[in-house]
This record gives sequence, structure tokens and C-alpha cells, in this order.
Amino acid sequence: MSHDTIALNQRMNRFGGHAQVWLFGYGSLIYKADFPYIERRQARIRDWSRRFWQGSHDHRGTPDAPGRVLTLVPDPGALCAGMAYLITPEVFAHLDHREKNGYLRHATTIEFDDCDRAEGLVYIAARTNAAWLGPASEAEIAHHIATSEGPSGPNRDYLTHLAEALRALGEHDAHVFAVEKHLNALDRREPG
Repeated sequence: MSHDTIALNQRMNRFGGHAQVWLFGYGSLIYKADFPYIERRQARIRDWSRRFWQGSHDHRGTPDAPGRVLTLVPDPGALCAGMAYLITPEVFAHLDHREKNGYLRHATTIEFDDCDRAEGLVYIAARTNAAWLGPASEAEIAHHIATSEGPSGPNRDYLTHLAEALRALGEHDAHVFAVEKHLNALDRREPG
């Protein structure tokens, strides 16, 4: 599969005809909603875990030196906390472009803090996409993030903003916080 998934996402019509659709964000969509939305709610999805296993050739890295960003991987029994946005279908043109580096729209059940549920969409980059970097130790991921930068800025900003946003939501993500801990240790070792 090509890095650019815009055309594939535009063919998805699971929610065709709906005036509003819930979108679940688990990475930068938690803290950077650069699109119009009707409502925003803290939410979760089941059986997925966030991992820094996706390459970023267009935002937090370059085609020659991709950064590392999040995707979701199947994890039975897991709960992934994030933010859900109620949007109109017109917003997908912007989101498909933003998430074009290997991410595809997937239908999912979104659970809200008040026990309410809704069917919605989430962007996931599967291991079959061309930008997939795959598993690595959290220390290796932190080193990769520390040395990557792209048009959207340093890769480290993506990680630190996400960790701050998760803490603000009162959520703990062992993988994200372990990578952050390793990144902070690298920063302490750098001569200043």
C-alpha cells in the first residue's frame, strides 16, 4: 500500500448519508483539533493499544528520515483512552489529508465516560502500510524520536504534547509514558 491513503479513505462510505459522525482520536487528535467539530468528549475504544510503530514521512519526519508516531494495534481486553469529536462528513477531506501517511478509516464503537456508546470512525495505520516501522523497545523508540524532525516540528513535541494531554485527561498509558521517560533520560545525558 502507498504511503498516501487519501483515495482509499475517500472510497469508504460506511457512514454515507449521515449528517454527523463521531471520530475517535488517540494521538495528536487529542490535543490538536485543527478542524471544526460540533461536540468534543473524552472517550475510549476497546481491544486496541496505542504504539509508536508508525513512520511519519510528512509531519514529524521526512521521506529520507521518518519520525515515529502512533497507531493502534489489536490488544484484546485493552482500553485506549482518547478524545471523540462529533463532526460533519465535510471534515473528512481535511482529516484524510492530515492522516494520509498510511492511515485508513476504521469503524469502531466509541465509549463515553457517562457509559453512553456510539458507532464512529478511527484512523489506524496497519502493519501492511508502506510507512510501518514496527515494534522496537521503548528506549529505541525514544532515541528515534529524539533525532527526528519534520515539517510539523520536532518529533519529541508530538510525544511530549501527547503525554501532557493524557495527564490532563487523568489517563495513564504505560507505553507513552515509558517512551517519554527514556526521552527525558536522553535529554539529561546531552551536554548542555
